[in-house]
Amino acid sequence: MSRLRVVIVDDERLARAELRRLLAAHPQVEIVGEAEDADAALALIRETQPDLAFLDIQMPGMNGLQLAAEIDSACQFVFCTAFDSFAIDAFGLNALDYLVKPVVPERLAQTLARVRPRSDKPDTPTLPMEHPLLLKFGESARIVRLRDIHRFESVGNHAAVYTPHGRAFLLSSLSRIEQRVDPAYFVRVSRADILRLDAISRLEPDISQGMIARLHDGTEIKVSRRQAQLLKTQMGSL
Repeated sequence: MSRLRVVIVDDERLARAELRRLLAAHPQVEIVGEAEDADAALALIRETQPDLAFLDIQMPGMNGLQLAAEIDSACQFVFCTAFDSFAIDAFGLNALDYLVKPVVPERLAQTLARVRPRSDKPDTPTLPMEHPLLLKFGESARIVRLRDIHRFESVGNHAAVYTPHGRAFLLSSLSRIEQRVDPAYFVRVSRADILRLDAISRLEPDISQGMIARLHDGTEIKVSRRQAQLLKTQMGSL
C-alpha cells in the first residue's frame, strides 16, 4: 500500500488532535506536519511536499480559501468547515472534498479513497462530474456534486446554481465555470446560461431564430442563435 503524506492546517489545537486521531485508523496515511496558520502552512508544505493537506477555512490572518490559492498544484487539499458564511469560488479552488466539522470517520474514509496518486493527476483543468461544491441554501448548506447540477446562470459577479435541492450562489464567473466543466456534459447556451446536456428534455424553435431548451423540470432557457447548432449536434450525439 503506497504511503499518503498528509499535513493538517487548523488554528485550533483540539481540532488538529481530533483529525490526527481519526487519521491514525488509516495505516497508509503518514502525517508529516501540522500548522496553526497559513504562513506556517505554506512553509511546511514547501518543505515536506505532501500529497494532501487538510485546511481549516476560518483562521486568523490568511484564511483557508486564500491559503488554497497559494498551494502548489501538486498538493491536493480538503477543506474542513463548520459551514460558515464563506462564499467559495469552487471553480478557482479545485478542492478534492469538503469535510464538515465534527468530522465523521466514514466521510473521512471516503475522502481518502478519492486521493489521486501523483502520476494520475489530470493535465487539464476540467473537473470530474463527482467534483464536490459546498453550496448554501438559505440558512443551511450541503455538498453537491457536479453531476447533480442542471444549470448555471450568470447573476452579476456571481453564478446561480440550480440543483435538486434548490438554488444556491457561487462567487464565480460563468466564464470560469465554462473553463472548468467538462464540455461532454455541460454546454454554454447563451451569455447567461450553462446547461447540463442530460437535463434538457427537448429543443424547440424560437421566433428569434435561436432555440428554446426545455429542461426536465419544465424550465425554459433561451439558446442563442450562435449556440443552437452546436447544442443540436451535441444533443444528437447523446
